Amino acid sequence: MSTDTIVTIEKVSIFQQKNLVLANVNLQVKKGELVYMLGKTGSGKSSLLKTLYADLPLTDGEITIAGYNLRTINRKEIPFLRRKIGIIFQDFQLLTDRTVNENLKFVLKATGWKDKEQIEKRISDVLDKVGLATKGFKMPHELSGGEQQRISIARALLNDPEIILADEPTGNLDPQTSEEIISLLKSISDNGRAVIVATHDMLLLQKFPSRTLNCEMGKINELN
Repeated sequence: MSTDTIVTIEKVSIFQQKNLVLANVNLQVKKGELVYMLGKTGSGKSSLLKTLYADLPLTDGEITIAGYNLRTINRKEIPFLRRKIGIIFQDFQLLTDRTVNENLKFVLKATGWKDKEQIEKRISDVLDKVGLATKGFKMPHELSGGEQQRISIARALLNDPEIILADEPTGNLDPQTSEEIISLLKSISDNGRAVIVATHDMLLLQKFPSRTLNCEMGKINELN
């Protein structure tokens, strides 16, 4: 296995409750790679992402991600795995009762950051990266949908993860804003992180072509 491989999936079957949603998945993802997972709602994309960040237990096959074996990982290790993974959701999942800065500070404190100056510097750095350096004092409802998604990308970058998992990150956004978000994710992968984007938006794939996997009828196949 190559040293720049960050995700290895071998002979994995994924279940929701007792229903088989994906069978015999085999896949490798390298650092710096942007990979699309294409498929309709219910095709298993989200279930695979949830398995990768240890929200769904792996019962069948082998997955290694960011140095962790998901078959043997114990509960105490899961927070450390999740520090190496940035997760972006379709519905932003920002805390609506606090400012952007407070949202980001909450995550840093929850993951063990203590030094006030370092926390403020890190928040400033990630907001700068997503082009929202001046928006830290805004409440989420004062931001557009695209800005809220940029904040959730900033949040995903806080702990300098090795891999970003984005579950339908443009699902609630208009076409122009969707392009801006995918362009931002592409630049993150160009800087050396692996980025996996679950989507059903064919137009984005045409505009920002990259390696594409198709989830259909319980299987994942590579599209050329």
